[in-house]
Amino acid sequence: MTIDIRKVTVLGTGVLGSQIAFQSAFRGFDVTAYDISDDALEAARTRFDGLAQTYRKEVEGAGDGKAERAGASITLSSDLAQAVSDADLVIEAVPEVLSIKQDTYEKIGKAAPERTIFATNSSTLLPSAMKDFTGRPDRFLALHFANRVWQFNTAEVMGTPDTDPKVYQAVVDFASAIGMVPIEIHREKAGYVLNSLLVPLLNAGMALSAGGYAEPDAVDKTWRIATGAPMGPFQILDIIGLTTPYNILVNSEDPNGPKLAEWLKTNYIDKGKLGIASGEGFYKYPA
Repeated sequence: MTIDIRKVTVLGTGVLGSQIAFQSAFRGFDVTAYDISDDALEAARTRFDGLAQTYRKEVEGAGDGKAERAGASITLSSDLAQAVSDADLVIEAVPEVLSIKQDTYEKIGKAAPERTIFATNSSTLLPSAMKDFTGRPDRFLALHFANRVWQFNTAEVMGTPDTDPKVYQAVVDFASAIGMVPIEIHREKAGYVLNSLLVPLLNAGMALSAGGYAEPDAVDKTWRIATGAPMGPFQILDIIGLTTPYNILVNSEDPNGPKLAEWLKTNYIDKGKLGIASGEGFYKYPA
């Protein structure tokens, strides 16, 4: 039996969720974007308008109104049951807190059709920690994107021992269809490939500044000059948005995690410095 994915629902319209929704719509899929309130959806519409401008400048074939049409085609919903009621694929991009994700899956497991595939975009959590809450562990897996999906276009696909191989392949094919390069993970690994490499770098950068060893700009400058990388860890953190690394640190098994989380919260998050999206994080934007 062929699994046909045409209708996609993205849960969560933050930085990455909005990009996943927009890229899927840009590639011709029928997309619904869900968030918890009308205010959040209003912010999402602004993000989609901004993405249309970015795509016009950076993505081949996005001119002649194609990018704008993609953004306008996305259906917005604050009704969770309605948002998933006819989805072939639901991509979950809600906050990186296990209890929130588990609760979300319990709700959509009851509301979505039996055919619907569920995919978590979790950055660091294992899909096995959520599968029993979905009501359909054979149709559940992880599909993880990198920020700026149109440019850094990897899509890591990682199942659990319960994932149906046909479902896994359908999601690999979907990733290709929206212009991603599928990275197939053979068994569960917290952080997949990308974040297994990236998170230690980001944490090391924060530990240097939180410990008073060097300012964020000095850490970034060192990394850029010495390695040839285009960005340092604090520039990357500003793009991600500081609430995601905060949530990861709070729930980290690393004994330094809570200390770094408190430093991030006190010096940045509590002051409204959330990264590029708020106009200031470790740096001020635009700059």
